Amino acid sequence: MIEIKVPTVGESISEVTLVEWLKKDGEWVERDEVLCELESEKATFELSAEQAGILHTVAQNDQTLNIGDVACKIDDKAERPEGSAAPAAAAPADKKEEPKKAEAPAPAKSDAKATPVAKTMMADKKLSASQVKGSGEGGRILKKDVLAALENPGRIGGGEATRNEDRKKMSNLRKTVSRRLVEAKNSTAMLTTFNEVDMTNIMAIRSKYKDTFKEQHGVNLGFMSFFTKACCWALTEWPSVNAYIDGEEIVYHNYCDISIAVSAPKGLVVPVIRNAESMGMAEIEQAVRELATKARDNKLTIEEMTGGTFTITNGGVFGSLMSTPIINIPQSAILGMHKIQDRPMAIDGKVEIRPMMYVALSYDHRIIDGRESVGFLVRVKELLENPELMLMGKDPVKSLLEV
Repeated sequence: MIEIKVPTVGESISEVTLVEWLKKDGEWVERDEVLCELESEKATFELSAEQAGILHTVAQNDQTLNIGDVACKIDDKAERPEGSAAPAAAAPADKKEEPKKAEAPAPAKSDAKATPVAKTMMADKKLSASQVKGSGEGGRILKKDVLAALENPGRIGGGEATRNEDRKKMSNLRKTVSRRLVEAKNSTAMLTTFNEVDMTNIMAIRSKYKDTFKEQHGVNLGFMSFFTKACCWALTEWPSVNAYIDGEEIVYHNYCDISIAVSAPKGLVVPVIRNAESMGMAEIEQAVRELATKARDNKLTIEEMTGGTFTITNGGVFGSLMSTPIINIPQSAILGMHKIQDRPMAIDGKVEIRPMMYVALSYDHRIIDGRESVGFLVRVKELLENPELMLMGKDPVKSLLEV
């Protein structure tokens, strides 16, 4: 019998929460098979079997464990049960793998559990889980629940009024996010300045080069690379926006580690693109895609979320037109992107419809003055409206003339 203990996951982390057992007590498990999901205050990670054998769980779901605590035991002397095939041997290196067949897409996707028939009906009738009240075990949505919702159009939950309440323990990640947000509000002199960006040129560039960019780099050309590149240029010109207060000292960074706020299943996470100032557009897009995918799959490591000198958050993906983002301490500033919306603008004395985006810079007034905050945001606006400036940081003609 071997013990599987909670591993060390970071210097400052002393406890974790067992989120869910993925294998059942008494079940046969293979070596390296994932047994359960654990969550620290910074990330979610998996615990795997060190040997094949019969699983004996010790900890329970939602239980808080200290580093080094026994999560489970494995009887590695037990005989493999009949019907449990041994893991297949690895294919020879020179043998090509058969191409995998494409899996059929799921008929529907929702946060609530539903039977396959119910899922198909919901997808066909374009019903979301919030519009259907599940009567099955644990709130599971059944066929009859979908039919009830269809018979009562416009009434949430099929027209049946309830006054039930659900209580759920806050995850470690959610508690950490809550604590840091309150700390940011209470420990900084936070102020927000706004501006708006005409996205005409960036949208034209994306429309013209998106196919070529995808073919050559294997990644889509999004907005984040333009904003990251513009912020890197602006941060080098306004160093206090890229600094933080440490006691009675101000620490200035000579590099740009850009934190990207991502909404993950367990809550908000902020992975970091390191040395973004030295990266090309394709490298930034690849980094954003990789980090966002890991965030959605709860695969981010502690190291990937540690550090960062400046944060960019995009509320526009959720439809936000304007907001005041909260500083990601100990950083001193955060840029908020928002929804692109066609608006009438006065251009050379004429009214034109332009794709406009409001941008917001929240900053710590203890270290960043009004001149610096406004100057930084105006510079970001200038670079985004004239993307060619991001190649050299200034107008090519002015560079040529040295003016």
